[in-house]
Amino acid sequence: MPDTAFILIVEDERPLGEAIAEGLRRSGHACHVVESAEDALQSVRARPPDVVITDYKLGDGMTGLDLLGRIRQISPATEVVLVTAHGDERLARDALREHGAYDYITKPVDLDRLRDIAGRAARQARTARENELMRQQLESMTSFEGIIAGSPRMQQVLDRVRRLARSKLTVLIVGESGSGKDLIARAIHNHSDRRTKPFLPVNCAGFAEGVLESELFGHVKGAFTGAVADRRGIFEEADGGTVFLDEVGDMPLTMQAKLLRALENGEIVRVGNSRPIHVDVRVVAATNKDLKERVESRQFRDDLFWRLNQTMITLPPLRDRREDIPALALHFLKSGAALHGKKVEGFDPEVVRLLTRYHWPGNVRELQSKVHEMVVLADEPIIDVDDILDPAIRGSTELVPIGAGVPAGLTLRDIERLAIQAALRQNKGNREKAAKQLGIPTRTLYRRLKEFGLTKDAEPAAPAEKSRILERTDRPA
Repeated sequence: MPDTAFILIVEDERPLGEAIAEGLRRSGHACHVVESAEDALQSVRARPPDVVITDYKLGDGMTGLDLLGRIRQISPATEVVLVTAHGDERLARDALREHGAYDYITKPVDLDRLRDIAGRAARQARTARENELMRQQLESMTSFEGIIAGSPRMQQVLDRVRRLARSKLTVLIVGESGSGKDLIARAIHNHSDRRTKPFLPVNCAGFAEGVLESELFGHVKGAFTGAVADRRGIFEEADGGTVFLDEVGDMPLTMQAKLLRALENGEIVRVGNSRPIHVDVRVVAATNKDLKERVESRQFRDDLFWRLNQTMITLPPLRDRREDIPALALHFLKSGAALHGKKVEGFDPEVVRLLTRYHWPGNVRELQSKVHEMVVLADEPIIDVDDILDPAIRGSTELVPIGAGVPAGLTLRDIERLAIQAALRQNKGNREKAAKQLGIPTRTLYRRLKEFGLTKDAEPAAPAEKSRILERTDRPA
């Protein structure tokens, strides 16, 4: 995330406003100064700022609280910081508690503290704004039978599902593990003319050969040890409906021949019997294997391959539809919060960046699991990088730049402390810039500073003439 923000400063004493602006510009922020509440509202309408810093007492009949309320109506994500005199601190605290101000600062203004407050407020404002954009993206995306799709490739898949659902074709769904093949199969069934009949899935890789035959086609009493009664198989139970053969590429060769017969003749034979039973089922199959390769290596029957592959749907892996990741993550955040009873509202933008760049070998299923884990671990309404346990997702965010001259024998904690001190020195005490250089969120840096006892002496002192902006003494604050 960029470490700069657009800050609107509302101060009817122009020199004081410009002095504040100049101090914030040194931290990389873009600042605009206005002298009245009306000018401030016009500026907010023209370009919503990340942060508004406003004097509590304005000279045009409005207070900072009045302005805060009007700004909330125009730009809900903008954070407001009040500047007050010492005598107005109670009112400022009420503003925080009852009116949603981000923070306040008293006069004379300590510029270092104001930079800190403004940086944190800007980050919160951008987080709220980006989460709102994610919510809008999620709402605008196609949701079809629980399948969320915004990328062109997934839109094409869903369009194909709609067109094939009412046909009588056997559908082969190809995709990596966790990419949602089961959801596609169920969507085909739910939009077919068989939707009032059973949809029965079976994992072909989850059973030994003899057990799989009984699972699919049933058995008669005495067919094998433990067969104490006749039992209908999935094909009989699903009569009139749909059978979903998941991981069909792992089916043993002898079972493949029996499945082919069932598909071609519409007849199955229970284990231990010779009497065929006619069934009317539609088969949807799925695999994460390359069936053509398995045909060439004689691990899969070519006649069964072509019988299953009357039409094929290929699901893209999540890494090939990265534009869907933010909305999917927000969707899983909402479901996870409801499931686990957590009040979690969104993501720090750095988390979204990490999720989007990760390669997701487990695809959508892995994303769901990781987001639910973050929801459970989160202590705040906004999930941040510290809530990510998987180092593969965190990537380099915990790595710190180390020079060639680091002494031997240091612990990782010692090296991290040195790196933080070096980054703060190089950035003249600017914590947001130091955090960006280190590749960690600002919030994480604050925690590390507290852990290492660097909160007081980590930053170089600013020159006295620049660290405080004196209030005017000839007018009330």
